[in-house]
Amino acid sequence: MKTHPCLSCGVCCAFYRVSFHWSETLAESHGVPLELTKSITIHKSAMNGTNQIKPSCVALLGSVGKSTSCGIYNNRPSACRNFKASFEDGLVNKDCETARLSKGLDCLTLADWPIPI
Repeated sequence: MKTHPCLSCGVCCAFYRVSFHWSETLAESHGVPLELTKSITIHKSAMNGTNQIKPSCVALLGSVGKSTSCGIYNNRPSACRNFKASFEDGLVNKDCETARLSKGLDCLTLADWPIPI
């Protein structure tokens, strides 16, 4: 059976800045670990490693394009929660395609997704 395509990708975590409202570090919100973030404005924070010329989120585990996971998956910020891989919801995500192509990966298709049971 096919696994979720993001588990063999991770390029969004190594291509985009992950920014979010600082309050997402609070336990009553998403509980993003404060020590893994950097303040970028008075109201915005970013995941460490993503606010640089060659972004790579500090929480990204594994090898991009091979096998990846998020070290803080249950506490990931809204930017990560809201990012959809292409065809995850049946629609193309141009941001996903841009990131994948930047790392030499093909764009996702419907055939890349597990068949729902």
